[in-house]
Formats: sequence, structure tokens, C-alpha cells
Amino acid sequence: MERRRPASRCAAVPFLSDIFGETGNVTATQECARALLIFAYGLVIVRLAGRRVFGKWSALDIIVSIIVGSNLSRALTGGAALFGTILATTLLMGMHWLLAQIAVRSRPLSYLIEGRPVELAKDGVPSSELRRHAISQSDLGEALRQSGLESVENARRVTLEPSGRITVLKRK
Repeated sequence: MERRRPASRCAAVPFLSDIFGETGNVTATQECARALLIFAYGLVIVRLAGRRVFGKWSALDIIVSIIVGSNLSRALTGGAALFGTILATTLLMGMHWLLAQIAVRSRPLSYLIEGRPVELAKDGVPSSELRRHAISQSDLGEALRQSGLESVENARRVTLEPSGRITVLKRK
């Protein structure tokens, strides 16, 4: 007995099926049409979500970026239903926005969602946090040089930010 595959969302509207194909059966032209739609959709959703999505790169931002990229790539190649994927991506971006709003309003939840800054050096003295967070002397040196310092002794404070960036405050 032959099993019938369930009809895709596009199959319900023959015109869309002709343009975007069906899950698992997409021609090169249909993949290009999907690419245009996904690109336009991605641009709109990132603009609506705001600059924060890819500006700070907190743990939340990285996770959402990976999931959204993976999700959209499957829709692009026809491995997943196009409109279901767009709906799921919209939900993910909405969750990201909601969590970002919560993090702005609650310091404890911000620390939970985004992490805390970590002091790597204070008054020119490096801390054990360098090793704990796998910050090499090269990484530390690069951050110091970017701040115009030659050594940690000239730094008032060196901090590993939740975004992964190392910031340096100079001694006066």
C-alpha cells in the first residue's frame, strides 16, 4: 500500500506551490524564489527586532542567531515547510524581543539571561578569572593595545563583558 504524503501549505494554493515548490521537492528556480523571500523576511524581522539582535552578541543573541539561521536554511533548501518555518522564526524573534525586554527591566533576570561582567584585572593586578574564563595573555594583550596600553600594570580595570568583549579602563 502506497503512503500519501500530507499536502504542504503551498499545495493548498497552487500558485504558491509553483513559485516556492513543496517541502522535499524544490527546483533551483524555486530555491531562488525561496531565497528572495527568506532574505526579504530576514531583513524585515531583524529591522523590527532592532539593532540589539546582532549588536551585543550576548549568549541569548548567539543562540537565537544560530537557531534562526539553521531554521531559515532548511526552508531555503526545501528541507522544511516554507511558511511553517517563517512562522517559527517569527516566534523565535518574538521570544528574543520579550527576553530582551525582561532583561532591561530586571537586573537579576538580566544576569541570568545575559550573564555578568567579570573583573579580569584591577589596579594593574590580573585576577584568577583570566584562567577561569580561558583568557590568554594574547587576548589580554590585544585588549590592552586596543586601549592604548602596553601592559596590565597601566590598567585601572580590565573587564570581560557579557558580550565576550574585553574592556579596559586606563589608570589616571
